[in-house]
Amino acid sequence: MSSLALVTGGNRGIGLAIAHSLSKAGHDVIVTYRSGQAPDGFKSVVMDVTDTESVDKAFTHIESSWGIPEIIVANAGITKDGLVMRMSDEDFDSVIDANLTGAFRVARRATKGLLKLKKGRLIFVGSVVGALGSAGQVNYSASKSGLVGMARSFARELGSRSITANVVAPGFVETDMTATLDEKRRNEIASAVPLGRFCSAEEIADVVTFIASPQASYISGALIPVDGGLGMGH
Repeated sequence: MSSLALVTGGNRGIGLAIAHSLSKAGHDVIVTYRSGQAPDGFKSVVMDVTDTESVDKAFTHIESSWGIPEIIVANAGITKDGLVMRMSDEDFDSVIDANLTGAFRVARRATKGLLKLKKGRLIFVGSVVGALGSAGQVNYSASKSGLVGMARSFARELGSRSITANVVAPGFVETDMTATLDEKRRNEIASAVPLGRFCSAEEIADVVTFIASPQASYISGALIPVDGGLGMGH
């Protein structure tokens, strides 16, 4: 059954793959983007998740133009990697603001509509490093770890209205960002993964689409790893 779906940061990488997967499953997909080009074939709207006013304005436009989105995928995020001794307050704060507080701003505003619908899916895109940790990514790991507590709190608060909240946690994914790694580093990373390879963006997207589907109606407050076994036991 078709639903209106919203994917933040949906103009490239994992976000764009999620948009395509949801569309293929029959959903009407809206993507948000902060900069760059709107992708072809989707409804799109500019949204800066670090700005409450921008989030509100985008949702108001979406609701008046296309209706209330029932599936919300909070995917927008940034990295500012660096060793902890050299990580500035700004590097830490900006990553938390985009990845964690940004997801909160989107989910909080989306909840208004979901409560009217008395149903919905909040899906947060986390990361294996949220549980595993990662040298050089104290800010990013903290932001992705925070999504789990947040999603579980949403799940408890909104569950009585048939609204689920879950985190899908990718491992190392083939994206523009990982494409810049040299061969030696790529092999080191792949060898740490039990499945011995990077994940495709489509493999992440398909799990998100499943969590958005009627088949996943009783899954809430879950952390769903899509990491080739890298984070198991964490």
